[in-house]
Amino acid sequence: MKKLISIFLSVLMLASTSGVAYAQHFCSGMEMASEITFGEKQLSCGEMDVEATGCSENNVVGEDNHCCKNHITKIKIDDSFAKASFDLKINKAFVATFVSVFILKEVAITSAQKFFFADYSPPPLEQDFNILYETFLI
Repeated sequence: MKKLISIFLSVLMLASTSGVAYAQHFCSGMEMASEITFGEKQLSCGEMDVEATGCSENNVVGEDNHCCKNHITKIKIDDSFAKASFDLKINKAFVATFVSVFILKEVAITSAQKFFFADYSPPPLEQDFNILYETFLI
């Protein structure tokens, strides 16, 4: 994924420094032609006459008139680009915890053998403390 992003950004930087532009040709408010060009290229819709409401009938499309317009969109970048630097502060306790929990995954804190006290009987009472202190649950 990192390689794909770096390739995309390098192609974008190459395209922006080489003068790539998107040129569109509009006649009577409608887009007639569009293409991706290197530099500014003037597009035309051919040698036909435009018969629109705002155009005079003797104007040819190739001439500079108010009926046909070229719109050019350039990719621009700042000339003062520089490699970004980051200050990375690593918390050592976090890294140690992360490694022990997610990378090592099993840390033997307790023994694997479990002891059950099923046969254990409690020691005998010397005195009954509830009667001695007269504390009864109601």
